Formats: sequence, structure tokens, C-alpha cells
Amino acid sequence: MPDVALIETARDFNRFYTNFLGLLNKAYLDSPYTLTDARVLFEIGSHEGVSAKALARDLHLDPAYLSRILKRFRAEGLIETSADTADLRSQIITVTDRGREEFEELGRRANDQIAARFDMLAAGEPQAVVSAMNTIRALLDPTAKPAPAIIRAHRAGDIGWIVESQGRFYAEEYGWDLRFEGLVAEVAGKFLANFDPEKEYCWIAERGGVNVGSVLVTDGGDGVAKLRLLYVDKSARGLGLGKLLVGECIRFARQKGYRQLSLWTNDMLDTARAIYIKAGFELVSEERHSMFGPEANGQTWVLDL
Repeated sequence: MPDVALIETARDFNRFYTNFLGLLNKAYLDSPYTLTDARVLFEIGSHEGVSAKALARDLHLDPAYLSRILKRFRAEGLIETSADTADLRSQIITVTDRGREEFEELGRRANDQIAARFDMLAAGEPQAVVSAMNTIRALLDPTAKPAPAIIRAHRAGDIGWIVESQGRFYAEEYGWDLRFEGLVAEVAGKFLANFDPEKEYCWIAERGGVNVGSVLVTDGGDGVAKLRLLYVDKSARGLGLGKLLVGECIRFARQKGYRQLSLWTNDMLDTARAIYIKAGFELVSEERHSMFGPEANGQTWVLDL
């Protein structure tokens, strides 16, 4: 049995979030629909055709209650129905043009509601909220599928995220002190100050609107590109993002005519080293150091392009 305090905290959050979204209001999103009406219309509008039986099952609605909602929607010209050839006791429901307009308007109002709330938050806080939502969904919904990851170019705020996320991660995981965060900030700052898009690039891995990975390629001079600051958040491990990010670096360096791609890492970072080895990098030097507090073994790897 979970701790009573945990249960009470969860219930308190449920009450807060219900009020936050205005779910107790009779008119949902200042529309003529209740929350249940809007949910039913959303499900119908999101499909080319859906059976009444499937609607009742997926929304956990009493069939008789759903039937009354559908009857009203038909009378208002929002939906049309046809026989379900797979089950003569059910119907296939689709939205009319008017129903689609209402469905899309509800979507716009819902987006505006959340956007207005996010606009009140500080930089990075909307991403933190969404990350927490993803965690709740992943833990409580056994059918939840993780959002697909995308790889994109950096934009405003991303370089700051790289410094913050890596500084915290390496402090927590390896006990590295603030000198490491200072090094990341120095590398990231120089990248921004001297950024040359013809020779340099930054990739950000993003999932569900939240940054979960990053890597840079910088110009090391004399035809050598440097792979810097490879990172994948713990929440995205096992998705192959590290391999994908390194692959982007190699492709970019070759495309830009570099003769070699080099990197510096530490031997305790086994996952990253395995990616480098598989990609064809070769170890050319190593040295013991205590640059960030605990003693470590720094390594330089190179890939001839």
C-alpha cells in the first residue's frame, strides 16, 4: 500500500489540474459543449470513421449516455452515421463539415489555453512541465508509446541547455566539480561567438518538445573537425540517439571536406566509447588527469575521413 501522504499529494494535484483546465465548468473552453461532448467530438474528428462501440470502449462511456450525445450531435448537424458492416448493432460515425469546423475550433481554443499558461513561465519551464507530463504518462499508462525523437539544428536557448544539462549530469553521475561545467560553458560560448555554419554545426535531439541530446562539430583547423559535447539524457537512453548524433557529425565532416574528425573523452564513459569504436574511431593518446576533481583517464580518438 503506497504511503498515505503520496496518495493525498496525488489527489491534490488532480484537483489542481482539474481546475487548471477548467474541467468543472459547464461550458468547456467557453464553448457550448461539456468536457465529455468535446472529448467525443475530438475522437470522432480524429478518425476517418469510428464505430459507436469503439467510442464507448475507448472513452469508458456508458453506451446509453454516449447514444444521447450522438443523437444530439446528429440533430445539430455535427456528425453523420452509417451502418457498421462489421457489427450490425453498431454504427460508423464521421464528422460533417460543420462538425469538423467545431472540432478544429475546440483544438485552437485548447492550444491557446495552454499557450497562455506557458507564456507566463520562465525560459525552460514549459519544457520541464512537458517532461514531467511525459514521465507521469509513461509510468501510469501501460499502453503509452514514447514520443518519437527528432534531430534538429540548435536554436536560441539550446546552447544554454547543453551547459546546464551536462554540468548537472556529470556532477551527479561522476562527482565532477564546477570546473567541468566551466569547460562546457567555454566550449559552448566559443561555438556561439565564432559560429561558422559552413564549417560547424550543432544537433539537438528532441522528444515530445523536450531536449534529450546534443552534439557539436567545431573547426579545429588544418582540415580537422572536432566532435564536442556529445550527450544523451538518461530519459532517452536505449533509443540509439548517441549513434545517430555521432553519425550526423561524421556525415557533416565528410560533406564539408574535413580530412579527420577528432574527439576527447574519458575512459569511464563506456557507452560513448563503444559508439566511437563502432564508427571507426581509433585511440591515439591518453593521459591521467584530475581536471574535474576525481582522477580520470582522458582519451583522444580520431577518425580518418
